Amino acid sequence: MDDAVSKHQSPEPSNDGSGNNNANDGRLLSTSPGASSGGNKTTAGSSEDQQTLLAVLQFLRKNNLSESVEVLRREAGLPEDSLELKGADSTGAGSGGAAGSADSEGGDANALLSRVTVSSSAGAQGPTKSTIQTCLSEAGEDQPDVSVVLSAYSQQGDPALYDVYYSSLKRFIETVLDCHKAELSQVFYPLFVHMYLELVYNNHENEAKAFFGKFSGDQECYYADDLRVLSSLTKKEHMRGNETLLDFRTSKFVLRISRDSYQLLKRHLQERQNNQIWNIIQEHLYIDIFDGMPRSKSQIDAMSGSLAGEARREANKAKVYYGLLKEPEIELPLDDEDEEAENEEGKPKKKKPKKDSMGSKSKKQDPNAPSQNRIPLPELKDSDKLDKIMYMKEATKRIRLGPENLPSICFYSFLNAYQGLTAVDFTDDSSLIAGGFADSTVRVWSVTPKKLRKVKSAADLNLIDKESDDVLERIMDEKTASESKILYGHSGPVYGISFSPDRNYLLSSSEDGTIRLWSLQTFTCLVGYKGHNYPVWDTQFSPHGYYFVSGGHDRVARLWATDHYQPLRMFSGHLADITCTRFHPNSNYVATGSSDRTIRLWDVLTGNCVRIFTGHKGPIHALAFSPNGKFLASGATDGRVLLWDIGHGLMVGELKGHTDTIYSLKFSRDGEILASGSMDNTVRLWDAMKAFDDLETDDFTAATGHIHLQDNSQELLLGTYMTKSTPVIHLHFTRRNLLLAAGAYNP
Repeated sequence: MDDAVSKHQSPEPSNDGSGNNNANDGRLLSTSPGASSGGNKTTAGSSEDQQTLLAVLQFLRKNNLSESVEVLRREAGLPEDSLELKGADSTGAGSGGAAGSADSEGGDANALLSRVTVSSSAGAQGPTKSTIQTCLSEAGEDQPDVSVVLSAYSQQGDPALYDVYYSSLKRFIETVLDCHKAELSQVFYPLFVHMYLELVYNNHENEAKAFFGKFSGDQECYYADDLRVLSSLTKKEHMRGNETLLDFRTSKFVLRISRDSYQLLKRHLQERQNNQIWNIIQEHLYIDIFDGMPRSKSQIDAMSGSLAGEARREANKAKVYYGLLKEPEIELPLDDEDEEAENEEGKPKKKKPKKDSMGSKSKKQDPNAPSQNRIPLPELKDSDKLDKIMYMKEATKRIRLGPENLPSICFYSFLNAYQGLTAVDFTDDSSLIAGGFADSTVRVWSVTPKKLRKVKSAADLNLIDKESDDVLERIMDEKTASESKILYGHSGPVYGISFSPDRNYLLSSSEDGTIRLWSLQTFTCLVGYKGHNYPVWDTQFSPHGYYFVSGGHDRVARLWATDHYQPLRMFSGHLADITCTRFHPNSNYVATGSSDRTIRLWDVLTGNCVRIFTGHKGPIHALAFSPNGKFLASGATDGRVLLWDIGHGLMVGELKGHTDTIYSLKFSRDGEILASGSMDNTVRLWDAMKAFDDLETDDFTAATGHIHLQDNSQELLLGTYMTKSTPVIHLHFTRRNLLLAAGAYNP
């Protein structure tokens, strides 16, 4: 589809009568005998040319793209009234011959205007039907039009030459200077995949298998899973409906290469007239060229590994307000009133989790914070204020953690959890623990001596004196008191679970595609939110309550409010399942981790993606924001914890030590320590202060994205704690900085 170039070489839009786009190759470089097999087909008469052109014009006009219509009409030298003369019969496009898409601008016109797909029959002049289809330039569309997507593979060189092309490029890259070698080697993987798929699409099954067998061993080890999927695609039929493949097709693979390295590659390909490869690079790769020194192998390895290459640099340029919101001003009562406040069973509510140390939060507005009313947040109720007071008092008793002062860890083992424990959450005040199970139940336990009670029935509530001081105590039904409650309602395993900050509600997300909101007063389901069509892997309440986020197999994260049936925002952009979701402490941003091995940060207000972080080599299963809102930690199946600076949009650290998937990450209340829990049955504690303090912000050459990660995991690791064959699913720091961990014993 590289007709974009045709405009510059020929005075009028030429149409190469061959049903393949390879006819354009010659125009890109110089005519190459080996590249184009279909170049000798006779050109269809100019009447078909006219026909097709008019069809395109008609289509543009129908979509109100009048400027494009004008530009295209002038380029083609058609009279002004040609469209009116043509009338309605042009919508069916040209009857015979082939259709070339004539582009108005020199840009990526197939995304801008429309895509003309040509399915040409075997005969040189067989009647080809050209259908004009708009191809959505958004890769985030749930199901792209498969035929449009795959038709891009119809360009076809001699299958025997693919091997030769790839080998010659490989030899060239192996001989260039070492400083360029690492950068240019990034091209191997996307080229390999596209060349293989091109062979498969054009039914050269044996050549494709040979090509795969010969070169798949050269690819980086972190692409092994993708290659396994690829190796099962050996026939054109397999390609339809394969999501991984459609993603690879619709999103351009992003490579970051220095200008010098890029010039080397371009010169080599043009000298060799290696059109097949040059076409793929132009069509399917996005090369983000930067000025400056080429990056080293270790710098590239740190950032690569995601499904669509690295993030484009401009993707991380937007301003992010990562500061915290100002705390509401609440006076601490005197001690004798304290006792009353604690005895009052006012179901104290809302605490903003994980704020900076102590109640003496400076009243000054943080310059990096969003404005207080940037997004509407719920008002504080009296019970919330009571809880704030409790929170501040607890905070005064908080233990300062550090390398010399590690937290005690209390582990909750779920024994005989044959129902299969799939998710755990603690309330912020650590009084309740909830578990989601594979048998589709949700179970809630009280961790304190206080038992769980339901509210009395409506008839009984009428008899209560509403004016009495202990009315909140009287409405509870003692007969229902028990240590745990089971919530039934889901029809599939429960994968995500989250308490509301005020401890009144519990969210659960399930394989059945729904998210349910449960009342912790009545232990019944209040709402079932239906929006996802597939399993929902994770859900989380906002630190301020009211809002919550969910993500799942449909690759779209959704932002909800408890009182709306429909989502308020939909965040689409990931190329595979969204496996975990987290709110920023100021509730203005949401982070999502995905099986496409990237992390994205979304702005709740606008719905835009403001950060894309690449570097993990496997699906991401854990995310945690630092209490000050500046940093994000992420953990994945590759056993690495990566640390990100949100403001600069850069990776600033890598913590190696775990030997299996990391399922949980949590910062201590003051942010000094990062705890990570993994399937390798360990909890590890890392010195977060040291990891972030060593950063000199000036060192960030954000312009080129060069990062020098120190390999100092061992210095930062403060301790490793083994469990008795229990994978760690969840971690939680109490308000006094005791670390709680949970998992199901796995005998």
